[in-house]
Amino acid sequence: MKKNVLNKLIALILVLGLFASCTAKKEALDISTKEQEVFNSKVEEKVEIKNEETEYEIIIIEPGFYTWLQSIARPEGYYSQHFLENRNNLMVINWNQRVLQPQRFNPNLYELQIDYNPGIDYGYEVNYKLYNYFIYFQRKYNQRLGPFIPRI
Repeated sequence: MKKNVLNKLIALILVLGLFASCTAKKEALDISTKEQEVFNSKVEEKVEIKNEETEYEIIIIEPGFYTWLQSIARPEGYYSQHFLENRNNLMVINWNQRVLQPQRFNPNLYELQIDYNPGIDYGYEVNYKLYNYFIYFQRKYNQRLGPFIPRI
């Protein structure tokens, strides 16, 4: 008798857990009016991400990103380089997987793979700007490149 009651209790907990996970809402991003204006901007300013010592360079031509980086993103020095490297590595892996699946992910958003090797020290500036581009991209296009909610 006790075993039967215990089995029913476990089944009830599983059903309630399943119901709760199905009805959970996706957490909405808190996009300010100022940030939305930047997202809607059509002004294109090239942002170069490079490290002269390692000779690596990324050029981002994304309307609004330069303005967002200057006015909304956390300032340089806010994050440690270690934090930026870990997040960039995770987001690059997800980005590159999406580039390789154009039937599943919008090929207009995920056009080119990013060659990012976690064994190379790209320096703080490269990691800072790449990380912030990923945050900008996720917030603007409502994407998720990892398990973390893209916050500012």
